[in-house]
Amino acid sequence: MFGFGKSDTNALTMDKPHPDSLLDTGAQDVIGKPIDRIDGPLKVSGRATYAAEYDIPNLAYGFLVRATVGSGKVVDINADAVRGLPGVIDVITDYKTFIRNPGQGGDRKKPQQGVDDVAYFGEPIAIVVADSYEAARDAAQQLTVEYEEKDGRYDFAAYRDEHDKPPEGVMPPYTGTGDPDAAFDAAAIKIDATYTTPSQNSAAMEPHASIALWQDDELHLYGAYQMLSTDRIQLAKALGMKPDKVRIVARFVGGGFGSKLGIAPESVAAAVAAKQIGRPVKCAMARQQVFDATVRRSNTEQRVRLGADTDGKLSMLGHNCLVSNLPEEGFFEPCGQATQFLYAAPNITITHDIVRLDWLLAASMRAPGEAVGMIALECAMDELAEAVGIDPIELRKRNEPTEHPIDHIPFSTRQLVPCMDRGAALFGWSKRQAKPASDRRGEWLYGMGMAASARSNMLQKSSAKVSIDGQGHATVETDMTDIGTGTYTILAQITAEILGLPIADVTVKLGDTAFPPAAGSGGSFGAGSSGTSVYLACEALRGQIAEKMGVATDALTLKDGRAIGDNRSVPLAELVGDGIEATGQVAPGKQEKETLQSSYGAHFCEVAVNAVTGEVRIKRMLGVFAGGRILNAKTARSQILGGVTFGIGAALSEELVHDPRNGKVVNRDLAEYHVPVNADIPQIDVEFLSERDIHANPMHAKGLGELGISGAGAAVANAIYNATGVRARDFPLTLDKLLDGLPAV
Repeated sequence: MFGFGKSDTNALTMDKPHPDSLLDTGAQDVIGKPIDRIDGPLKVSGRATYAAEYDIPNLAYGFLVRATVGSGKVVDINADAVRGLPGVIDVITDYKTFIRNPGQGGDRKKPQQGVDDVAYFGEPIAIVVADSYEAARDAAQQLTVEYEEKDGRYDFAAYRDEHDKPPEGVMPPYTGTGDPDAAFDAAAIKIDATYTTPSQNSAAMEPHASIALWQDDELHLYGAYQMLSTDRIQLAKALGMKPDKVRIVARFVGGGFGSKLGIAPESVAAAVAAKQIGRPVKCAMARQQVFDATVRRSNTEQRVRLGADTDGKLSMLGHNCLVSNLPEEGFFEPCGQATQFLYAAPNITITHDIVRLDWLLAASMRAPGEAVGMIALECAMDELAEAVGIDPIELRKRNEPTEHPIDHIPFSTRQLVPCMDRGAALFGWSKRQAKPASDRRGEWLYGMGMAASARSNMLQKSSAKVSIDGQGHATVETDMTDIGTGTYTILAQITAEILGLPIADVTVKLGDTAFPPAAGSGGSFGAGSSGTSVYLACEALRGQIAEKMGVATDALTLKDGRAIGDNRSVPLAELVGDGIEATGQVAPGKQEKETLQSSYGAHFCEVAVNAVTGEVRIKRMLGVFAGGRILNAKTARSQILGGVTFGIGAALSEELVHDPRNGKVVNRDLAEYHVPVNADIPQIDVEFLSERDIHANPMHAKGLGELGISGAGAAVANAIYNATGVRARDFPLTLDKLLDGLPAV
């Protein structure tokens, strides 16, 4: 270890715009470039260690036991009957199965130990621990449980009229302006349509897994988690410990999409089991357990009302959303998140109400709110364009706001119209046939659709430490995670640009609560928040280097590992001595309230629908986006590709089915829950418009990860309508919902 000398802390609260950025003045020229992921070789060679792969000596294996009733009480678990089976170490029932937290849907201040009441079918109620995974699984399958079953609420349609207003979440559940009902009644042209979307599962490639081991009174947990600094607090609360006695490591995460924002059942189970048997315990959830017992995106019923004059100018916009969740849970799917600011209307009403069901917990899934809310809104806008008799892009232009329609604050940046114009030119939108079902080629009906995209930008509290050692090598340390988004590479690029180092001379260490606490991966705020903390640390290091050079900071140039100033060029290794370090800290401030910050885009889709079978084939898709500074062109494009694929799944195939008799998830694996596969996905073209958002952070970058999904499903649905003339509003748009309305062969 190097004995680092001076250490600074550079803290920033975003209370004012930052028009100048060090990323514009750096000489290394790596920011924005399509640099390959620096962790890529580890992943493709199998050397990247995921949650279930850590080599821990003397490991025992746990397998979760789940409830087989939808509502009731656990009367007896016949643990003794399986404790004597070969390889079985113990059966443990006295642990809290799920810690509901703000990231996942609620908060319990006094964690309950053990399960008495069953909240939903599949809820974990015990863990069997054995010397091998197979022995634990076999014993868990033989374990018998006695229940006192109760009548439950399992059918959304049956209880849809019994709902309540949730507490405030990521947005107020009720918001609006003007007199929407009167405006709708008076409108010359009206759209009043209801769209439904089903429950969905995040279906990340890596199932949830945890390895727990105790060192004296400290817990070390290797897991698959997105937000370690808050996960640590949640896990400590569950176990009645102080957070500084818990260390979580998640260096590589095989996808999360929201399902790994908070701690999941296996982490607490593994921790309690490891403590009880006195040896490390691994609990890796089977795919069916992930579907049964983590979280889902809520199903939705969304009524959208649009009132307009004969020119298509909106006088009223209404978005009334019914969602579902467990009793007493506060989280709701904020379907109207983008509806608040996307279009100008003097009269707006947006509501969210929760139907209480005994289903699996509903919580955040990629682009909570916009992913499903923009399906409804953007399909309704397509319907309005047809009713008015104008092009869908022209309709959106006529309703472009100059400020937030409800809060009356300025937009930090807004390039929705340029995104639509550029996309239309690239896609050949002018060749679209306005009349539905008018482009027939043999058995196939062709059509084009488009939709706007918007995703609110957020900044979260985050910190990072950056050091330069005696060899001139920089190291970044933060508990930020990389869930496949490219965080390792992006943070290395920021460091390299500001400190003037080759990428090879930067090491990024992530995913360990031993490092400074970061925002974590979620809400598309990861790169902007953790990146800014790295930026600030590097800014402080530049100050230290300038001081050692004896020059003003603005007279210092850093490039290729050398400091240049005052007609001198000195290797960094000579300047820093035994080493220097600095910590950067960022927190949100007045800018998030004084401006509306969002990324924007426009999706374009062409489909072919078989006139005989109703089969839908997506021929091509294009998206044009404006998301502030693009930090890495390759990883940014990759994020959009993933988001668009997510949108295609929501439009055509993804549906989590609940048994109305007990709430059980029926299709609980990747054979029955149909995510898009390679054959379903067409060529997807992505283009980014040049943009800098000085209100977002000193890097001028904004979130991208969830922008790609927002509106993508609506573009597909609108293309299907243009091809067939069938306006299906119950998603996913499987062929059975199209067949009856297809034009005659």
